[in-house]
Formats: sequence, structure tokens, C-alpha cells
Amino acid sequence: MKQLILVRHAKSSWEAPLRDYDRPLTSKGIHDAHLVSSYVNNLVPKTFLVWSSASKRASETAIIFAQNISFPIESIQFKEDLYTFDERKLEQIIKSCSDEYDHLIIFGHNEAITNFVNKFGNVFTDNVSTSGFVNIIFEQERWKDISDGITKKIIFPRDLK
Repeated sequence: MKQLILVRHAKSSWEAPLRDYDRPLTSKGIHDAHLVSSYVNNLVPKTFLVWSSASKRASETAIIFAQNISFPIESIQFKEDLYTFDERKLEQIIKSCSDEYDHLIIFGHNEAITNFVNKFGNVFTDNVSTSGFVNIIFEQERWKDISDGITKKIIFPRDLK
């Protein structure tokens, strides 16, 4: 059995004239990331692999979750290829995970996350919000074989306010 947790990066700023890749979190984004990560602390498995898009907003979100869930920031693998908005590319990356890991947490971007959740989970969502947390369980033993998962939990910041 495989467990996948997808977290969409927290709310980011459009105020500074930066490349999309370099946009930082807003104060609301920082607050929401702390809110969700504190709430899900007991929902996260004891051992897991953590991958994050290397973009500034996804990286900052992953670091906030690391602080609140108490996993070493050094254990986060920042991956350039997770800076994607395409669910097919996200699917390829997830399916490339080594089978020695049963639990994978990914910090990434929309539309890739929402479309992946709707393709592989069994609960439809119009949009995974910023700081949104989605936990999907797969019966398969190999990442490359995952399909028809069961959406165990969806948590958005608005659910906690």
C-alpha cells in the first residue's frame, strides 16, 4: 500500500516584479501554511519521503510544514521538475518514486495538483486551495502501478477558520 500527501504551496505574492518561480509567500500564506501544518501533524505517517518544487513559494511552504510536523528541513528534496502545472508530468514524477518508500509528501503547484487529485482520488474537488492538503491511499505495492486511490482526507485553510 502507498500513501501520497499532496500540498499546494501557500498563497504567494504578485506585488514584486519577480519571475513566477521566485514569488515569495504572503503573510496570509505563511499563516495558512502554519494553520494547516499544525492541524495535520497527527495525520502524517511517522516515516515519509518529502519532495518539494524548488520554487520559492513551494520551498517556503515545505519548510513551514517541516517546522510544525518536526521533520528535518535537510530531509526535503527540492526538485526542479516539480515546478510544473501539468498533472501528467506530476504523475510521472510520483510514479518514479522508489518502492522502498510507502509514504510520499509532495509540495507543488496547481493545476497539476487539482487535476491529479481528481484523476487518482475518489473525491472530486473544484480546486485544491493554496495550503491545501490532500491524502490519498493506493492499494498498489509499486508507485509505478498506482491508480484508483482512496481520498482519505482533504483539508483547506478555510476548513480550520
